[in-house]
Amino acid sequence: MNIAISGLSNAGKTTIFNAMTGLNMETTIYPTVIEVPHKGSVKVPDARIDWLSGMFKPKKTTYSTIEYTDFVGITKGDIAHNRKVLDALRDADAIVDVLRAFDDQAVMHPDNTVDPIRDAQTLEMELLFSDLELIEKRLTRMDDAAKRGKKPDDIEKKILIKCKDFLETERPLRYLPLSAEELKSIRHLQFVSIKPKITVINISEADMGDKEVDVMADAIAKKLGYKREHVLTLCGKIEMEIGQLQPEEARDFLNALGIKEPACNRLINVCYEALELISFLTVGEDEVKSWTIKSGSSALQAAGKIHSDIERGFIRAEVVPYDAFKTTGSMAEARKHGHVTLQGKTYTVNDGDIINFRFNV
Repeated sequence: MNIAISGLSNAGKTTIFNAMTGLNMETTIYPTVIEVPHKGSVKVPDARIDWLSGMFKPKKTTYSTIEYTDFVGITKGDIAHNRKVLDALRDADAIVDVLRAFDDQAVMHPDNTVDPIRDAQTLEMELLFSDLELIEKRLTRMDDAAKRGKKPDDIEKKILIKCKDFLETERPLRYLPLSAEELKSIRHLQFVSIKPKITVINISEADMGDKEVDVMADAIAKKLGYKREHVLTLCGKIEMEIGQLQPEEARDFLNALGIKEPACNRLINVCYEALELISFLTVGEDEVKSWTIKSGSSALQAAGKIHSDIERGFIRAEVVPYDAFKTTGSMAEARKHGHVTLQGKTYTVNDGDIINFRFNV
């Protein structure tokens, strides 16, 4: 899973990137110009994997991972610059917008004043403009090809016009109801406004715990039509410091600040929810591993996540829910209490299912 961190210049994108990844990329008070995006991969914390690894003591323990990408900031109205930035976002599964809500006279804001709602609207509109430009170019090429005698893809053209009309109402494509077939037909265009979006409001240390911060988050969610749970507030500077600490030191620091959970964990949970992802687990003496799949996936699709041979030779899936397994304490006891079931290809995998696939190739 790749999560792109976006925002205007000097919003604290790289600070948030460092907080999420534990890396220590340089942060400055000036707009950053970097040739190549920063990338950082982190393990997805999972207490279930921790417990299962302690029980099976495998040779290898593998957590799911998230890759974060941080690039230069978006600039209002700068089409050429933003095209380069947005091209870097097209491969992302979701976008995290960082909004500046801290005052610091030493750090210039591109619009000279701090206004998170305005900035959220600016970022959203730049995505819309990018997708509109892409559609208009695509439709023009289709028309030109038709004049040369090449029959256009009428289905794609119809969907593109539908998307164009929707974007012109100043709403992103993520809110346009599209069927699975429609989505498939335009997938190759990699629209950016269709991607799930999470918003991080970067506040100052002085504003931590202030009720007005929640009021601000409520206002942004309402104004932009975002799910409230997809709008997070955090102090990037403090979270970056936490990200540099060893686990025990980090826990002590969090407790001292009254923070229940580090921002990196909170953001991961929100990304999973926004992308409608779940995890199933495989266990054994060789490896305990977490696998990330789309919610609603079948046992056959889960098998394919591990290996195409398992999908091709699928016979049955031996399934036990994690909670039931933990309660009974062993696979033998889980079977004894009827918690282990044999499921076919169409079984819908649940979050936390421990699965052993039977297959023959």
